[in-house]
Amino acid sequence: MTEAVRLDQVSKVYGRGQSAVAALREVSVGIPKGSFTAVMGPSGSGKSTFLHCAAGLDVPSSGAVRLGGTDLTGLGENALTDLRRRRVGFVFQAFNLVSALTVTENITLPLMLAGAKVDRAWLDEVVHRVGLAGRTGHRPAQLSGGQQQRVAIARALVTRPEVVFGDEPTGALDTMTARDVLTLLREVVSALGQTVVMVTHDPLAAAYADTVLFLADGRIVDAMTSPTAEKVAERMTRLGAWT
Repeated sequence: MTEAVRLDQVSKVYGRGQSAVAALREVSVGIPKGSFTAVMGPSGSGKSTFLHCAAGLDVPSSGAVRLGGTDLTGLGENALTDLRRRRVGFVFQAFNLVSALTVTENITLPLMLAGAKVDRAWLDEVVHRVGLAGRTGHRPAQLSGGQQQRVAIARALVTRPEVVFGDEPTGALDTMTARDVLTLLREVVSALGQTVVMVTHDPLAAAYADTVLFLADGRIVDAMTSPTAEKVAERMTRLGAWT
């Protein structure tokens, strides 16, 4: 299976000398194309650092990260910025929408920043997929939290990225709305062949994934395929702490 993302012996250390903290320790893993991967672990286990290194938002202290056929090691900040704009999508807990822009303008913002043309047919498809067809002229303040997160997902998909990274994408949503958003993420993997990597602390959210990676003390200590919320919760308990 072709890998969308590959980490080889990736370590990330913050600080120097006595105050140095190892957030990731020699992590090696491949994320297959067209898969939905959840990343879980106790607070301080390295989840966010894993996501940031995999997405090119942060540079590892050692080791290599590949996005598709591109080795991110040694790329300058301008090249990394360009790569993130064109080849990576992001969905965060805080929706990060621009309040003055309409739904359509928020969705197409990455294309504007990259100086790329808007594919109207694909934009229509994405808007339809996320269930916002009647809301494209609205501004974020006129939308519910769930609708705002749908805008964020559409914005992440509009560039046809190789990978969509989610950092607690349902963390600010109520249970029913979170379920709708997770169902949508599941659909973009199953129907569109998208690759999704999602950090979460919620076993119910992780159960939507194909594979769950468990981090502890900066290392991948386990992986689970075909997860259920019960199995994930039980494994998290044995890791020693909840996030």
